[in-house]
Amino acid sequence: MEKYKVGIIGATGMVGQRFVTLMEQHPWFQLTVLAASPRSAGKTYEEAVAGRWAMKAAVPEEAKALVVMDAQADVDKIAGMVDFVFCAVDMKKEEIKALEERYAKAECPVVSNNSANRWTSDVPMVVPELNAGHIKIIDAQRKRLGAKRGFIAVKSNCSIQSYTPLLTPLMNAGYEVESVLACTYQAISGAGKTFERWPEMVDNLIPYIGGEEEKSEQEPLKVWGHIEGDQIVKADGPAITTQCLRVPVSDGHTAAVFVRFKEGKKPTEEQIKEIWKTFKGRAQELDLPSAPKQFIHYFEEADRPQAKTDRELEGGMAISAGRLRPDTQYDYKFVGLSHNTLRGAAGGGVLLAELLCAEGYIDHK
Repeated sequence: MEKYKVGIIGATGMVGQRFVTLMEQHPWFQLTVLAASPRSAGKTYEEAVAGRWAMKAAVPEEAKALVVMDAQADVDKIAGMVDFVFCAVDMKKEEIKALEERYAKAECPVVSNNSANRWTSDVPMVVPELNAGHIKIIDAQRKRLGAKRGFIAVKSNCSIQSYTPLLTPLMNAGYEVESVLACTYQAISGAGKTFERWPEMVDNLIPYIGGEEEKSEQEPLKVWGHIEGDQIVKADGPAITTQCLRVPVSDGHTAAVFVRFKEGKKPTEEQIKEIWKTFKGRAQELDLPSAPKQFIHYFEEADRPQAKTDRELEGGMAISAGRLRPDTQYDYKFVGLSHNTLRGAAGGGVLLAELLCAEGYIDHK
């Protein structure tokens, strides 16, 4: 098949770097454009990331010699060179919203890792296994933007990937969740850091991540929402409360989850495990290149899942679960784990782009 030409906006940051590595030998996508701030523009990518490359793998050969373009000054030029862009910029929220709309109005689809447009009512916030149908709102968004092929689609916050994928299959099976308590223990790469750059995190825990708890409590409700006219209406519930802590782990967000079901709507432990084991979403139905074959992996061992041993499952795109057991105040408690820069960030963005291509929302220019 003819490959889609891809641009990465914000290519020098940690998530942008991850996007670059994921484009290497991708069966559908060809890395064509790299863009960043004016201080990086005009340099080769290898020069731009010298001394700040944070990935374990080396800079891909196909990216090294690409000359970095200006993400803001070169919008129209970039839009004419690619079929779509990934966006992972470090800017103020209103500036990001404006930039992403400029690309969309320039008829360039935007698959965003940023939070700026997550609550725009006609922008789908999609986890491909959970709410793939939300991409249909793109038709209404295009009308608002006056665009024919341009649009914005976003992936959700990385923190909710460690528990929302474990609750959704139960809700889809008819077990009504009343309330959820989730405490997330989040890796330093979620802050764009490594231990070398953030030595204060060694042997430390910070019980606060700005804005994270609000996102963690509200974003699942949009994922569980529905399209009504020209907007996505968030779900009324279940009620979610969270605490989010930064922990000395390089990659992998872990969640301690407590769940209460509505009266008469409580599954057994065996039913929960079977639902998790057999659950497949649209990404699996379409056999998308980045989709895990087994979306949810449940571990019977009492000390699993662990970030270090389990975060890379299925290329870092699977969700891990363990320690399911009854609770004295809620019905059940369990532990979830997701790789925050793969499933939770760039990998989730790539999977969303694959979904949009497969469903005909991104085409070749």
